[in-house]
Amino acid sequence: MKIQFYGQNSLHIEAGGKHIIVDPFISESPLAKDKVKIEDLKADYIILTHAHGDHILDAEAIAKNTGAKIISNFEIVNYYAAKDIEGHPMNHGGSFEFDFGKLKMVNAIHSSSFPDGTYGGNPAGFILEADEKTIYIAGDTALTMDMKLIPMRYKLDLAILPIGDNFTMDVEDAIIASDFIACDRILGCHYDTFGYIEINHEEAFNKFKEKNKELILLPIGDTVIV
Repeated sequence: MKIQFYGQNSLHIEAGGKHIIVDPFISESPLAKDKVKIEDLKADYIILTHAHGDHILDAEAIAKNTGAKIISNFEIVNYYAAKDIEGHPMNHGGSFEFDFGKLKMVNAIHSSSFPDGTYGGNPAGFILEADEKTIYIAGDTALTMDMKLIPMRYKLDLAILPIGDNFTMDVEDAIIASDFIACDRILGCHYDTFGYIEINHEEAFNKFKEKNKELILLPIGDTVIV
C-alpha cells in the first residue's frame, strides 16, 4: 500500500490496484495549492471522513473529472447524489468489501456540516485492509476510549492521526491514541495548514521518540509505503 500526502488530511492511497483520494482539500490549501493539481489526480474512489470544507473542498471536482465513487456516511453520499455523483453510503460499525480491499467505518469525535450549512451526518474514521496490510484513517477526532476497540479486531501497520490541536487531538493525545490502538507507527496529519494548528516538528518528533514510537511528517507530495 502506497500513501501520498497532500497536506491537512488529504491523501492519495494506492491499494488493491485502485486509486483512493481521502478528504481532498488541495486547490485552496496554503500548503498544497501550488504543488498539487487536482486535474492530474487519479481516483477510483473518494473517502470523506466528514463534511467540513477543509476535507471536501475538491471532492466534487475530482469525482466529476475522474468518475470516482464517493464513500462516506449516508448524509454526505446523499448530498453528492443530488449532484449526480455516485456514492456508497456507510455508517458506524459497518464494513464492506470493495474491489480495493475491506473498509470499516469507526467512530470519530468531531462535528460535521457542509460549508453551505447542510447537515453532514456524523464524522467518522476508517479501517482499511488491503494488500495484506491494515491502516487506520482517524479523520478529525478527539482522543476517545472507542479507539481501544480497534486492536480487539485489527493489528494495525500504520495509523494516520491528527496532531494539530485546537480542532483535534494534539501530539500528546495522539501518543495516547497510539497506545489505545496498539500502533507505534504514526503518520501525522491536520497540522500546519492554518495558524491555529501549527506545530513544532522537532518537539513532536522528540515526544514520540521518548515513547519509542515513530512519527512520520511527510512534505507535500511525498509518500510512505505500508
